[in-house]
Amino acid sequence: MIGESLDRTAADVLVHKLREFGVERMFGIPGDAVNGVVDAIRRHPEVEFIQVRHEETGAFAASAYAKLTGNLGVCLGTAGPGAIHLLNGLYDAKLDHAPVLAITGQVDSDVIGTHYFQEVNLQHLFDDVAVYNARVATPDQVAHIVTLAAREALSKKGVAQISFPLDIPNRVVSRDAPDFPAGYTDEVPVPDPEQMGRAIQALNEGKNIAILVGKGAMGAGEEVGALAERLGAPIVKTLLAKEVLPDDHPLVIGGLGLLGTRPGQEAMEHAKTLLMVGTSFPFTEYLPDDAFTIQIDSNPAAIGLRIKVDVPLLGDARSTLAELNRRVVVRRNRGFLDTYLKATEAWWERMEKEEGKETVPLAPSALARAVSDAAAVDAIVSVDVGNVTTWTARHFRATAWRRFIFSGNLASMGFGLPGALAAQLTYPDRQCLALCGDGGFTMLMGDFVTAVKYALPVKVVVFNNSKLAMIKYEQEVMGHPDFGTDLQPIDFAMFAEACGGKGYRVEEPADLRDTVERFLAEQGPALLDAVVDPNVPPLPPYVKVEQAYRYVWALFREKFPWTRNEKDD
Repeated sequence: MIGESLDRTAADVLVHKLREFGVERMFGIPGDAVNGVVDAIRRHPEVEFIQVRHEETGAFAASAYAKLTGNLGVCLGTAGPGAIHLLNGLYDAKLDHAPVLAITGQVDSDVIGTHYFQEVNLQHLFDDVAVYNARVATPDQVAHIVTLAAREALSKKGVAQISFPLDIPNRVVSRDAPDFPAGYTDEVPVPDPEQMGRAIQALNEGKNIAILVGKGAMGAGEEVGALAERLGAPIVKTLLAKEVLPDDHPLVIGGLGLLGTRPGQEAMEHAKTLLMVGTSFPFTEYLPDDAFTIQIDSNPAAIGLRIKVDVPLLGDARSTLAELNRRVVVRRNRGFLDTYLKATEAWWERMEKEEGKETVPLAPSALARAVSDAAAVDAIVSVDVGNVTTWTARHFRATAWRRFIFSGNLASMGFGLPGALAAQLTYPDRQCLALCGDGGFTMLMGDFVTAVKYALPVKVVVFNNSKLAMIKYEQEVMGHPDFGTDLQPIDFAMFAEACGGKGYRVEEPADLRDTVERFLAEQGPALLDAVVDPNVPPLPPYVKVEQAYRYVWALFREKFPWTRNEKDD
């Protein structure tokens, strides 16, 4: 039974059930269709309401919270435009497998289907993004629907959506309305013994073994390192797995893909046996063509999704790796590993040279390294999308305690600041940073004032080059001249001060490290406006001949604009 009181409303039941599922806060904006829900939160402050300035911020923050904790993130938007604004952040949660519940308002039940003011077909709108998608028809349904939505989001690691018509939240729930337990079963599959035996044989007999770890290996870093030691295998990390093992781990040789390292790429090219742990890396051109491949994943749909897999191991990364560690033999031949450890030393020497450049405007690599060196050893870093992702991947060091969150598979600009807000609310005693390009930051910059409002000491670093620099580079690599990427300059330090925070600005290399240290030492929300060079390309580990040709051709067309209307050869 829901409760003894006859005046318990549908909105009261909603808040009660959310709290049973461990929900501590909800991100959103009040509005007429959800005012009943917001008022219930006012009456039941055990679920905190965080008012944001844009619903997209709320959805991103809910997604970031879910990524950091594995728990249910919740966001709220009113009917019509409020619900629509949630979509981008919800797709971020969907593509990165983060459990999020979106609560939306809807027009009054009596006028649904009559083309009413702000009426949008929310079931159709959320059909693709949600694993559970429902509209409440009666108050007595609420406990059941919320329980189902939360269970589906948590068990399937996806998005659930519940819409409340305007007349539902304040209606009284019947005394005999059924209740439903909040718990859910999250079964962890166990690898098939026969496949486990095949994997052990392959690892014992295989040559040139490389280990590629993804986000699904979170919490299994020790087991990954132990297995790599036994096998004499280099470890390559995807971007989303940056925090799985520290960058200075003795067997980590860097990342993979456009944002990766040359040793990581070369190891993939020469691997004859590949162990993939918790990743279905989408950029198959960076994976070996003919390696014997073993894939560990708890999601059966992810196994063999990108490349042919010879041995599928359906199971939890940590327990599966622990079993492999118990049964694989220690290899004495470490030649493959040693080759790439030496290459990794050379790579980091090259990166340190980049980081030491004293140019005006600032070298973005120097900025990233300066912030990395001054940041707390257990900082939580929320990274936006653009060139800043490259500089973070290569020049911001992962330690054993730092956390990193990204808009991974959606790769949406605007994620950086909302992610830091969610991190700071969740971990109030840890340093939480947002690393943003000026393009990504301006998309949701209004929510810097949210940090001020709730006294959240987030630290926002803006790589300010007055440019959509990643897009500029992409245009040029495709052979197109730079067009449409210039951004009107903004004094972000002044903006931060106008919001009630602290603003810093740095332009000179001599001032960089001192300014970064003073900025990070601020007690409240602060922003560092760092003017960086827009013309430093985020080069991949390898530059292909065709890419170089197109890039040079694009630069020629930029220098001689009369060529811009000519067709490409």
